[in-house]
Amino acid sequence: MIDLRTYLFTVTYIAIVVNTVIALYGIFVRPNILKKIIALSIFGDCTFIYAIIIGFRKAEPYPEIPIMITQQPSKEYIEHFVAKAVDPLPPALVLTGVVIGLAVMLFLIFLSIQAYRLFGTLNIRKIVRMRG
Repeated sequence: MIDLRTYLFTVTYIAIVVNTVIALYGIFVRPNILKKIIALSIFGDCTFIYAIIIGFRKAEPYPEIPIMITQQPSKEYIEHFVAKAVDPLPPALVLTGVVIGLAVMLFLIFLSIQAYRLFGTLNIRKIVRMRG
């Protein structure tokens, strides 16, 4: 019999892979700049979710927060802590990535607005033909 936690992780992995493939399709195939920006946002979010899942630890019954509550921990306490605590680095990197991704997304939206003002379309193929 399959465990509920294993089932949910499997469904999450499959959803991430499917969303990543759809986002890559949107980035490389769709000619509309706005659709490319949306697909890029979805791809970034999938990457962030994947990074958080990598840092998650399947401890029984639940993982612990990564904060030591004693000032002079014993060797047994440290071994228990290392075995059950969640790695805090992936969520910190994801938080940094979200902020950088937001700045890049705003810049891309600004560029698409300027392209629409100059060329009257967001279709990359038409813009390339107009520019020569």
